[in-house]
Amino acid sequence: MKVLFDLLPLILFFIGFKFYGIFAATAIAIATTIGMILYSKLRHNQVDKMLLANGAIISALGGVTLLLHDKTYIMWKPTVLYWLIATTLLISDLAFKKNLIRKMMESMLQPPISTWRKLNLAWVLFFTLLGVVNLYVAFHYSEDTWVNFKLFGTTGMIFLFVIGQTLLLKNYLVEPNEAEK
Repeated sequence: MKVLFDLLPLILFFIGFKFYGIFAATAIAIATTIGMILYSKLRHNQVDKMLLANGAIISALGGVTLLLHDKTYIMWKPTVLYWLIATTLLISDLAFKKNLIRKMMESMLQPPISTWRKLNLAWVLFFTLLGVVNLYVAFHYSEDTWVNFKLFGTTGMIFLFVIGQTLLLKNYLVEPNEAEK
């Protein structure tokens, strides 16, 4: 259910684009993200940091897109988000010795320390590359192709990356009984 919640702005952006065009879709994505932030705050009395970051980026770049009536800024939004994630993962590990991938996944995986570092670096490289690919598609293909790629291509690439990691790390999976303890 959380996956659908997280994908809601993207799904509504896609639908808005198909019916009303990129500028209406941008306004829909901004409104949806702000609504999700408010809902999270009212319902759970906290807002996920990733949702806040996404809200700031979509509001800033989407706002400039609407203000200048220039789709370039909204097309940069996924890249900015991916590169922010990559930078955060890298800096938190190198400068603060906090491996955020480990923090998120250590209840499910128990690999050696060196594997955690490699896993973190893999995510850094993946999100960096995903940002580059987004820009390539955005500025070398049609707007319609970019919107389809934004929903299906990036979501599919993330899904395949996670599946690939799961297969590589299956020997380190924590047994369900151990995770509950």
